[in-house]
Amino acid sequence: MSRFSRNILRWTLVLLTHGSVATARVNADDTLRQEESPTIAQAELPTIVKLEEQLPRSPTVVDFHGYQQRDFRWKGVNCKLVCPIRPAKGTPWVWRARFWGHESQFDVAMLQQGWHVVYCDVADLFGCDDAVERWNQFYGLSQRIGLNPKPLLEGMSRGGLIVMRWASVNPACVSGLYVDNAVMDIRSWPGGKGIGEGSAGAWGKCLEAYEMTESESMSIADGPLDRLQALAKADVPIYALINLEDVVVPPDENSEKLVQRYQDIGGPITVHRRPGLGHHPHSLEDPAPLVNFATRAFRAAQDRSQPAHAD
Repeated sequence: MSRFSRNILRWTLVLLTHGSVATARVNADDTLRQEESPTIAQAELPTIVKLEEQLPRSPTVVDFHGYQQRDFRWKGVNCKLVCPIRPAKGTPWVWRARFWGHESQFDVAMLQQGWHVVYCDVADLFGCDDAVERWNQFYGLSQRIGLNPKPLLEGMSRGGLIVMRWASVNPACVSGLYVDNAVMDIRSWPGGKGIGEGSAGAWGKCLEAYEMTESESMSIADGPLDRLQALAKADVPIYALINLEDVVVPPDENSEKLVQRYQDIGGPITVHRRPGLGHHPHSLEDPAPLVNFATRAFRAAQDRSQPAHAD
């Protein structure tokens, strides 16, 4: 069967499935929302159809908390797309940087709100220029499959490096940033050059990714904390979740510096400090504050100028 024929069949199934699901919902409870029935079989959405048109072979479909997750290789990189049952207006999405599936309550909550959740692997790149370029290319794919031009970026731990560095290069292409006990300085982690534990193995990989020596790293001024001006100028909001007893990614060398510097230049930042907690747990048991931040950021982003797309 040709790709054209497969797409015709898919769209026929979309129409049939949407009609039957909608009827069932109205008959059962006219106030029923999609997030109350995450196990309903998901139809082939336009983003899925467009994604398959971009790939040489169909993605693998697996379960993600009752939603359909599509795993696929794109330019040799592992990627993931999870679709809501019914996309929210504007097709908003969360772009998760690292540790897929770990403490995923925020991701699930956003799926319940009709957002997509997306992943493009940048493991062992520590937010270096190669990682930024990989995300630039993936952003282009996101636009070809119909996702919103301004995703909400989610960076846990070392994931903070890529979300901050990518956003600083593309401030008009994000609605907001959620950083969670996040690394802001590679010398703090994995370098361990301050009060933190560091990681010798990861530090070696990091230096290789940045193509620099340890002595050169001591004078680097190209990390997330050095790139905040463009974000503040674009009025990009940040939600910083900080566990105050974190000895792996010490706040005083990372998140607290972010807060102080971003506030000093007038950047909008929400700070959520949690006393008595170390590097874990990430996220919030009740992600409502994160959901509220993401939805407010998305609405505000729609009022800002349209982005100049990443290269």
